[in-house]
Amino acid sequence: MIRQNVRIGDILVEKGFITDEQLSNALSVQKQSNFTKKLGQIFIDDGNITSKVFAEILADQLGLDFIDLYAIDVDFTLMSSFAINMLKNAQAIPFEEDKEFVHVAVADPLNYESLELLGRSIATKPIKLYVSLPSDIQHVFERLDIISTTKTLVSNIKKEIASGAYRADNEQSSIMQLIEQIVKSAIKNNASDIHIEPSSFNVSVRIRIDGILRESFVFDLDIYNALVSRIKILGNLDISEKRRSQDGRFSMKIKENVYDFRLSSAPTMFGESIVMRILDQQKILLKLNDLGMEEKTLKVFDELLQSPYGIIFVTGPTGSGKTTTLYAALNEIKSIENKMITIEDPIEYQLPLAQQIQVNDKIQYNFADALRSILRQDPDVIMVGEVRDAETLNISVQASLTGHLVFTTLHTNDAPSAITRMIQMNLEPYLIADSLVGVVAQRLVRKICPHCKREHKPQKQLIEKVKNYLPQEFTFYKGEGCVRCGFTGFSGRTMISEILKISETTSHMISIGMNKYEISRKAEENGDYEPMIVDGITKALRGTTTLEEVLRVAK
Repeated sequence: MIRQNVRIGDILVEKGFITDEQLSNALSVQKQSNFTKKLGQIFIDDGNITSKVFAEILADQLGLDFIDLYAIDVDFTLMSSFAINMLKNAQAIPFEEDKEFVHVAVADPLNYESLELLGRSIATKPIKLYVSLPSDIQHVFERLDIISTTKTLVSNIKKEIASGAYRADNEQSSIMQLIEQIVKSAIKNNASDIHIEPSSFNVSVRIRIDGILRESFVFDLDIYNALVSRIKILGNLDISEKRRSQDGRFSMKIKENVYDFRLSSAPTMFGESIVMRILDQQKILLKLNDLGMEEKTLKVFDELLQSPYGIIFVTGPTGSGKTTTLYAALNEIKSIENKMITIEDPIEYQLPLAQQIQVNDKIQYNFADALRSILRQDPDVIMVGEVRDAETLNISVQASLTGHLVFTTLHTNDAPSAITRMIQMNLEPYLIADSLVGVVAQRLVRKICPHCKREHKPQKQLIEKVKNYLPQEFTFYKGEGCVRCGFTGFSGRTMISEILKISETTSHMISIGMNKYEISRKAEENGDYEPMIVDGITKALRGTTTLEEVLRVAK
């Protein structure tokens, strides 16, 4: 292998990513570390350049191609023919073999000793190197470990299927043991969802932890049909119907606790995709203080909850914690003196002192139908799971104007957009002005792991985006990754939010048809609104989350 002396620092200076002074400082840091720190990593840590840009520049200087390992199908059979320790030392992934070469992706093409050892282990063909991201290479190694740990269980399932001993309704079958293993792993990792997804080569099981999907199992396609059929039986779905989406529910006892699972199946190109939402009764009934709102935001929200009537919206995308906020709000104001009725699709959690109604589209009993009927039940507080159409919105507003306090949700990007959305749904501005009490918009961000938190310099372009919200002196933080957080650097989630409080001024602006930009600007001047990014940056500066995480979910 031809060794090349690549002066990466000079190249970064030439391309304008760093200055001569920054290069000198980085060389000094490298020398102080006794050259254990790589120069490229120092520049990445200082926020001068991203890992991907650095890898692409390095590949270009060495005359190699950069490859995205997520965009190709890695040949795990080829990988298993090499000594895993040798591959890990070289941080190398042999992903394909053809007539001429063994194609290998590497994190560091300048790691000559390890790569030469790898090349000598392949006697028949030369290796062709590609540069890839270290994080992508690490993910492939993790996937290889997952495949090897599930081999025994999958082998038993294949034997049952081959011998004809497999029965879908057998509670003691190997496939049922596999499902229990998947569920236990998800619960142990505090996952919120389990995704079972077929592809042309295998079946991937991913779990959503703190809002981010991670792969936990990979199976051969041989067991896919048996796995899906057994899960569908658990959820009382039709196992013969594979062309339509289906929804179901089931419970499972794990150790001493009973967990509910909401099940959804959807037909895809390679088979049915299965998603299981894990429902934990203990997690939903939070107090308002536990949501993660800043003290001043919580004070405003408390004021909204004391309104005798009107409509309060909680907005945000799917999975942003709207249901949790609604339940926490209802839990706060519930009392024996008030009659509280909720209309949901589906009912996920049981709320004390509330009458909960499930809508059912199969019998044409929708949100609007349920709303009409419950107004004759003399409620004080109404919660509508989601406003999906103009009819439901109109009835909700009419209910709020006739002495009821109504809570509901909308899918909008920020609080002021709820006003625009209501107008788009043909609601007259004067009705919005008379009924609307306030709008809460929210997102969930991952919290930095407290065990591996350290100071961090974000990328300069990110700092540039938020410079108007930063103090003169500031420090950001990140998690390095440790055993306790699964080497992600994050542990748990918290909310970032904004509230648009409808004052008399704001109400007047709505009634005369002013747009959301004018409304939000005036409300901000009057202290009735503060953009979500302010809340996010406050939490990032405090070390609760990272700036990157805030900008991932908020403008």
